[in-house]
Amino acid sequence: MNRVAIVTGAGSGIGRAVALALLGEGFAVVLAGRRSEALAGTVALALPAAPVLAVPTDVSDEASVAALFRQTVEKFGRLDLLFNNAGIAAPPAPLEALTLEQWNAVISVHVTGAFLCAGRRCAS
Repeated sequence: MNRVAIVTGAGSGIGRAVALALLGEGFAVVLAGRRSEALAGTVALALPAAPVLAVPTDVSDEASVAALFRQTVEKFGRLDLLFNNAGIAAPPAPLEALTLEQWNAVISVHVTGAFLCAGRRCAS
């Protein structure tokens, strides 16, 4: 039986690389990310019969995170590893030029998103 991993931010960069590496190590991998088309790109790079599931997810939204974990358990029966990787960047600007809305968006994904996923993981 495959070990099961969730990788957040799996549509590109480090998340994509980790997801593909985990697939190569025999994991079933659930790809989570905000951009469906980017997740589809990661799926396309996996072997055709790879045990992979793409779940569009906003990690800053509690209901979205709950749906991610629910779909993971429905598809694969359990979860063994969470790679909490989702992140966004603020616009390149001096700190005093950032708006509170821009700051909160970054904090919401980096901090709240990690909290929601790790807390859900511990509860499952």
